[in-house]
Parts: sequence; C-alpha cells; structure tokens
Amino acid sequence: MLALSNVSVQFKGTKKIIKNINYSLPRNTILGIVGESGSGKSVSSLAIMGLLPKTATIGGSIVFDGIDLTTLHEAEIQKLRGNRIAMIFQEPMSSLNPTLTCGHQVAEILKKHGKVNSAAIKSKVIELFEQVKLPRAAQLYHSYPHEISGGQKQRVMIAMAIACKPDVLIADEPTTALDVTVQKEIVLLLKELQETSGMSIVFISHDLALVSEIADHVIVMHKGTIVEQGTAAEVFLNPKENYTKALINSRPNSRFRLKKLPTVQDYMAGTVHTALYTDEEREKFHNKLYEQPPLLRVEGITKHYKSGGGFLTPEKVVTAVNDVSFKLYEGETLGLVGESGCGKSTLGRSILQLETIDQGEIYYRGKSITSLKKGELKALRKEIQIIFQDPFSSLNPRIPVGQAILEPMKVHKILKNKTERTAYVLELLEKVGLQKEHFDRYPHEFSGGQRQRIGIARTIALQPKLIICDESVSALDVSVQAQVLNLLNELKAEYKFSYIFISHDLSVVKYMSDQLLVMNGGKLEEIDDADQVYRAPKSTYTQALIDAIPKGI
Repeated sequence: MLALSNVSVQFKGTKKIIKNINYSLPRNTILGIVGESGSGKSVSSLAIMGLLPKTATIGGSIVFDGIDLTTLHEAEIQKLRGNRIAMIFQEPMSSLNPTLTCGHQVAEILKKHGKVNSAAIKSKVIELFEQVKLPRAAQLYHSYPHEISGGQKQRVMIAMAIACKPDVLIADEPTTALDVTVQKEIVLLLKELQETSGMSIVFISHDLALVSEIADHVIVMHKGTIVEQGTAAEVFLNPKENYTKALINSRPNSRFRLKKLPTVQDYMAGTVHTALYTDEEREKFHNKLYEQPPLLRVEGITKHYKSGGGFLTPEKVVTAVNDVSFKLYEGETLGLVGESGCGKSTLGRSILQLETIDQGEIYYRGKSITSLKKGELKALRKEIQIIFQDPFSSLNPRIPVGQAILEPMKVHKILKNKTERTAYVLELLEKVGLQKEHFDRYPHEFSGGQRQRIGIARTIALQPKLIICDESVSALDVSVQAQVLNLLNELKAEYKFSYIFISHDLSVVKYMSDQLLVMNGGKLEEIDDADQVYRAPKSTYTQALIDAIPKGI
C-alpha cells in the first residue's frame, strides 16, 4: 500500500533531518512510529502528505499504490490528500477553523472530493459524527470548535479524516493532550474504524505503552534514522537497542517505585540506576512528615462560575469546585488527578489566590489567605509558586531567559543587588541541568524540556515553600519527562519544597505523590496514600482512571 525507500529530508541551510529511512505499510495494518521530539516522526509523515515547505528537499521514493508521490505536482497530490491519504493532527484546536461550525468543516472535505451530492452532505456528516461516537451529532453539526471539549474536537478531526474513506490514515500524536479515559476511547475508536474499513493507519506517538496497545508493527526513530523495527511484541518484549529500552523504561512503573527514573542518557552511558524506594523507607518518611502541623489547610472551598443571563434567559451557574477539603504537609507531594473540567486547575488557582472562592477557607501556615491585603498577597506570591504546563507561552519571547529569572527576584527583593542575583541565577541554571552560557539566550533557542527547566529555575529562584505543578510534564517526551520528574524530586529533597502535582496521568502522579487526591465534577472523589489508591481504589471513577492507563504488552 505504502513504501518509503531511502527517504531523506533536508531543509535549506540545514543538515538532513531524515536520513535514508525505509519502511512499508501493508493493507489493513496499523504501523506505530515512536521516538522523541525531533526524531523525525512528523516530518517523515508530512513528506508523505506533501505538506513540507518548498524549502524542503526530499530524496528517495515514497510509493503509494504504485505511484511515487515525490514526482507528483501539487494539483495531483491535492486529489489524493484527504481523499485516499488523510491525516489527524496533534492539536485539534489549532487545526480546526474557529470561525466555522464543525459540520461545515467536515462538509467541505466531502464537497471538495465530490464524494456525496449536495443534498445528502449534511446527513452524511451527521452519520460520520455518529460513527466516531460524538454525542448529539445533529446538534454538534452547528457547534463551533470552542463550544465542545478536547476529546470531541479530536473526534471531529477523525470524522474529517475518514470522510472520504481513505486507504491510509496518518494519526500524528492524536491523544497527547487528552485525559487517559478519552485517550483510551480514541484509541479504541481508531482500532474499530480500521477493522471495519480495512484501511491502514500510521500511528505516531512518543508513548510506547499506548502504541503497543494499537499497533501491529512498530518503528523506533531517533535523530532522523530508524534504530529498531519489528512486531509490537518483538520491540516491546525484547528490545535490542539501548535507545528503545530507555523509552520503554523511563516511564514510571506501576509495580514498583524507583528512587530515580532511568533516562536515555543513562542507558546510552550504561549508568542505569535501579535502586528501589521501599515501602519501609516510604513509611518512615511519612511518619515523620505527618507528625508536624500542616503547611496548607483547605476547608470546604466552593467556587462557582456564572455565565449568560439576560432579559428573558436565566443566569447559568457552574460549580467548578464543590466543598473540597484536604491538608498538605511541609515536604509532602500531594497528587491531584481527574479528567479535564473536574476542577483541578481552578483549585490550584484558588490556592494561589488567582481565583476568589465563594465558600470555605484556605489556611497557609495557620493563617487564612482568602482575604489578604495587597502587601500580604505579594508576600504570599513569593511563598507559593506555580510551574505551568506550557513553558514557552509563559516565557516572554523577547527577553533572555536569565533576565526572565532575575525579574521576579528583583520584584520580591531576593538578595541584595543585581550582582548577587545574577550569580545565584547562573548557579540555578546549572542546578536544573542547563549551562551558564544559556543566561543570554532566548526561549526559542531551547527545546521543550529545556524550557521546562527554565520555568522550574524561575520558580525556585524566589525560594518558595509550596510549588503547584499544573500539568507541568504532560506535553514532554517520556525520556524528557523522566529527567524533569527526577529534577523535581532532587530539588524537593534539597530545598524541602512541598508540591501540589496536578495531572491527568495517574501513573506519573502516583510515582511523584505521597498522598493522592482524586477529583470528579468539582467534588473530592477520594483521598488516601497514593499507593493505596492505586492498589485498592474506593470509587468506580478512580478505578476507571486506573484501567484507562496504557499498560503495554
């Protein structure tokens, strides 16, 4: 069906991004492509789709159903693109037009390729929406992208991709930013569509456990080359290359808790550490932890959002956080999990005093912080900090990273003068795994993992006591994620930080957390020791979250 022979990709003024790769995709097969960001997964797929910029030079051949795609003109490729070869992109919000309804955007594909007559297009789109299991399909036809959830937007993208019944479907990180439950639904949906239609799928991801659950054959890419390939069982149960072993093992294991997660660098250097954090060590740490007074006490807080309301329409009230209570101790990591919309981030913003709560009290060091004066609030900002999910959008692209770290230090009068602060920032950069010469570089000059390290350096520069990590590793490759998780644990041990670790990834939260708090629909579903929650969840909702975690082969 599809065969790549000695394919290379080079952009003007750069070295080869893709270096002579070879693979084939038979009919009715799911091929998984895994590797870190920058490995060439997406670039090789964009080459198949004819979507690379004109500055790109493609070598070798890409043969689809007997046609070499590299020899076709743009008009010829357009006849195939979206028709016989389709693609689901990583971020549906940026791929969907916000000014057009979801139904209209899918209808455009059908009109362009003349698959359905005009009178039947709407009913065909609604049929597609039902096929991808979208609720209220007829109503959603008239909805705009911002009016539906992330999982629903991804389903719209899938409906658009399968509208013309393609022979090949390329799914590029289609579940990266989704909750584990929604992720599982999308993967099962793709598998079902593939089985019923007989199409072939190229499934691109950096999550090896997820790929192992859907793919028949797997390719591992690293720095533009294929380092290993075989059946899913061969690659995951008996990996030959250290790079593949690193990708498989750098994710937290549900059966045991390592003191330090292995990284790609560890495997390449042959310095993998396998020391376990035993139950006895953990119990001893907890006994000492919980005999002190709590650092943070949240008592029955509730937060409502109001929207709409007019002359004839009643105001709509949404309860984002509903009567939530818990305690956090100095030196503890409290994990906070739940699906999108459950109230995790609203709870975090309420603790930071970025949201005004409607009921309840929040106590920090025994003092209520819900009605602080301006000067007191400024002092609290220094004590409680946040690490954001997307470090690039939280850094000013026009300011060198050294200045971005210095700025809040100056505001909060950390150290005596600029000389002392600069020396401290240079020390911090090295502490988080960067180099002193990075001080004068700009955010765009760093990788995603490096930018997250900059965000961590900026946070700890203020010497806080409590750090809220809001989905701070969810968009990172598994190996980079392991580096950042190791770093957070090392900094916690050195500086005695307390963390509230917010994520929808239960396996990562379990690894990081002492105590685990599960939220559902704004309410506290359950709270207990992280290992106990994972071992014996009390609620069916928590069990569903655990069951949705990709387990791999």
